[in-house]
Amino acid sequence: MPDFPFPLMIFAAGFGTRMGALTAERPKPLIPVAGRPLIDHALRTATEAGVRRVVANTHYRAEQLAAHLQPHGVHINHEADRILETGGGLKAALPLLGPGPVALLNSDGIWTGANPLVQLAKAWDPVRMEALLLLLPLAQTLAHGPKGDFRLDAQGRISRGRGGEDHVYIGACILAPDRVAASGEEVFSLNRPWNEMIAAGTAFGLVHQGRWCDVGHPEGIAAAERLLRDHG
Repeated sequence: MPDFPFPLMIFAAGFGTRMGALTAERPKPLIPVAGRPLIDHALRTATEAGVRRVVANTHYRAEQLAAHLQPHGVHINHEADRILETGGGLKAALPLLGPGPVALLNSDGIWTGANPLVQLAKAWDPVRMEALLLLLPLAQTLAHGPKGDFRLDAQGRISRGRGGEDHVYIGACILAPDRVAASGEEVFSLNRPWNEMIAAGTAFGLVHQGRWCDVGHPEGIAAAERLLRDHG
C-alpha cells in the first residue's frame, strides 16, 4: 500500500447534541454503528488509504476518546477550555500535523465506494487549489436533510450564496492551511477560509464515487447500517 502523502485530522470534539440521550454518557464518535464505534469507520478509511499520521481533536468526554484512540496511534489535541469549532480546531492542531496541506475527515459520516481520501489525494493540484472538498449531489445523500452546501461548475470550482446549491460537502477534504494559520481568531469555522478561497477561485470540489450517510442524529444510525449492509 502506498503511503498517503498528507497528515490527517479527524474532527471529534463536538457535543453531539442532535444525538440526544445517546451522547449523555459518551461522545458521539463512540456511538456504535454496525457493531463498531463511529470513529472506527473513519480510522478504517484512513488505514486503507495508507495514512501515516492521524490527529484528532477532543473536548466532550475527552478521556473516553483518548483511551479509545491512543492504542490506534492517534495523536490527540485536547480542546480543554472550549470547543474551537472546525477552523479553530484545525489551527490549534497544526503543530501536531506539520507543515503543508492536510487532509480532514469528519467522524460522523459513513462512506462506501471508492476511498474518500485516496480520491482526494489523486485529484489534488497544489498549483490551482487551496481546498478540495469531497461532494455528492444532494439527491444521492442519506439522512442529510433538504439543503445543499455548494454549486459545482464545469471547471470543478465550488461556489455558494446565490441559491441553487445542489451538492453537499460530505466531510472529507484536503486543505492548504495557510489561511487557517493566519487567522487572528481562536474560535472559528472552516467556512470562513473556505469563503475566502471561493472568492479567490482556489476552492474546488470532487464528486465522491460512492455513497455517504450523515450520522449526526439518531435516524442516521439506522440509515448508515442499511447502507453498509447493502454495500457489503
